[in-house]
Amino acid sequence: MSLQGKVALVTGAGQGIGRAIALRLAKDGADIAIVDLNEEKMLAVSLEVDALGRKSTTFKADVSDRKQVYAAIEHAEKALGGFDIMVNNAGIAQVQAIADITQEEMDKIQKINVDGTLWGIQAAAKKFIERKQKGKIISASSIAGHNGFALLGAYSATKFAVRALTQAAAQEYASAGITVNAYCPGVVGTDMWVEIDKRFSEITGAPIGETYKKYVDGIALGRAQTPVDVANFVSYLADPDSDYMTGQAPLIDGGLVYR
Repeated sequence: MSLQGKVALVTGAGQGIGRAIALRLAKDGADIAIVDLNEEKMLAVSLEVDALGRKSTTFKADVSDRKQVYAAIEHAEKALGGFDIMVNNAGIAQVQAIADITQEEMDKIQKINVDGTLWGIQAAAKKFIERKQKGKIISASSIAGHNGFALLGAYSATKFAVRALTQAAAQEYASAGITVNAYCPGVVGTDMWVEIDKRFSEITGAPIGETYKKYVDGIALGRAQTPVDVANFVSYLADPDSDYMTGQAPLIDGGLVYR
């Protein structure tokens, strides 16, 4: 796939899936705006992008803050000379029984996973329209955006919401030549799943590693997902080959949830 001459912004790009997406899009030829809260990790990814022969820039931003998301896009355009692809990857997980979710916990996950995605869609579409060009907006949902899972109720709700925003935005921005899609990973071997497994252990008493193994054992392809597996699919969503696709949130989970 070729993204030569394109500029992509990836939120949550300092580690895990976001890092893998940033590197894959760079391999495809795009220059990358790396957005995260961890400056040290952003710098490391920036050096990796540079080593691939692409330009990069970093911007520290909290995606739950609308002004910071808009500022990140302005920075990307100025630093890299364009703006073509927005990847709303940043997000957090939460493991909690429905009965025990607090106001603070719900507010936090809502602001990052849902509000952060909304601000990214808004800001990217506004910039594409200002530049009088087509564009691609790609957001992180999850298998938990297709199925609600016990002890992941708040997280599932936010990922269902990402799918709803994706469908609505796809319809609203289609006439401007902007496509809006999402990707729905499954059980990915990242720090997020380490924390999910740990929280399941605390709540249910299951030994550390048991919850992770239970979910992995249910994957048809027989292994946990890697960040690269996700990045490879996002590469397609960013590429012109997917220009006729919009409003969709496909599962990329190795065969765990079926729709």
